[in-house]
Amino acid sequence: MPKTIRYTLLSMRDLAVSVGPFVVLAVTLLALAYWWLDPNPPKRVVLATGPAQSAYEEFGKRYARILAKDGITVVLLPSEGSAANLQLLREGKADLGFVQGGTSEAKLSSDDKLESLGSLFLEPVWLFYRGKATLSSLTQLQGLRVNVGTPGSGVPNLMNKLLESNRIDPGTLKLSRLEQTPATVAFLGDELDAIVFASAPESLMVQMLLQTPGVKLMDFAQSEAYTRRFAFLSAAVLPRGVVDLATDLPPQDVHLVASTTTLLTRTSTHPALLQLFALAGNEIHGSAGWFKRAHEYPNMANNELPISAEAERSIKNDKPFLQRYLNFWVANLVERMWLVMGIIIAVLLPLSRIVPPLYEFRVRSRIFRWYGQLRDIENRATDTQDRAPLINELNELESRAATISVPLSYTDELYALRNNIHLVRTKLQNR
Repeated sequence: MPKTIRYTLLSMRDLAVSVGPFVVLAVTLLALAYWWLDPNPPKRVVLATGPAQSAYEEFGKRYARILAKDGITVVLLPSEGSAANLQLLREGKADLGFVQGGTSEAKLSSDDKLESLGSLFLEPVWLFYRGKATLSSLTQLQGLRVNVGTPGSGVPNLMNKLLESNRIDPGTLKLSRLEQTPATVAFLGDELDAIVFASAPESLMVQMLLQTPGVKLMDFAQSEAYTRRFAFLSAAVLPRGVVDLATDLPPQDVHLVASTTTLLTRTSTHPALLQLFALAGNEIHGSAGWFKRAHEYPNMANNELPISAEAERSIKNDKPFLQRYLNFWVANLVERMWLVMGIIIAVLLPLSRIVPPLYEFRVRSRIFRWYGQLRDIENRATDTQDRAPLINELNELESRAATISVPLSYTDELYALRNNIHLVRTKLQNR
């Protein structure tokens, strides 16, 4: 091997050994920070949706498509509805779920395991009925066959509160609790007089019933009064002609009461996932609709639980700067570790000053360790008359010194060693 290459490799080896402890420390600190912060989210998350052909199911599919672009698999967990979703969240069987306001009989604010990603959309109470009479009050339902949905949907709890506010004994109604599809079939087959949904207008059942001849939608003339009594309710108006402009459907404005649906999550869900869901919510629910203006939702109003910090930032500021230009995983890693990385750099910069002295010590130690032997030979020369063995030791020392390899910048130290060996030999010979 040419000497130049050998000296270069030797210098690089010494530098690597000198820098090694510093690099090991830096890597260890980064690994500990990564383990502690856990910046990257799991690639699989469970979202509790709702029954088949419901708005919850449709929105769940949209979330799954959007998060799939960032490599996140959203497992959609069908359920009976809002109340069932809340129970799945509390039991840890789902990470996120759609929950309608007023679903729980207990106050949600006391549940420290859950938090909200904001209000997503309004779910009006759709009370469809058949017959010649026109219904404008819940008191007119007495004696009628009414389906209020399955207990897991949250609609029965909501209807109980509305009936109670009107001083209506549920026993005066012929209540049934069928699922949406069987209930709709029974309603169209004249086995039910009325059917109640609490769903976004994106629901296929709602869309179909709104355009079915002979099916009427109850106008809640006291909608404003309901909102004063129940904080989770809002007054909504279905504008004339919004369903079908060509046929002028509905033929007049219809007043409705609506609960606000939120996306709830467990507090243990990874923050990066919450950020992705909140950003997806901006895209899915931010457009104009029958009951909202553009960018009106998602928002932080009408929430029964604290808003997640990630959701609050995403609702206010939209997508983070780095995620606009970098892959999600890279941007997320930098966003969640930049502060710790800055601290690590601040700690390592002063420590890096020991690398040059350590490198210099390592190189020069290959030369200086022979000075001990040279001094020993010189000291023994004063105690003995036979100097021939000492001169032989000097010759052997000089031959070993000739094999020492050091970077070119340290050759002056090597030549100094050789000169000192020659000086001691001269002293021995003169004596």
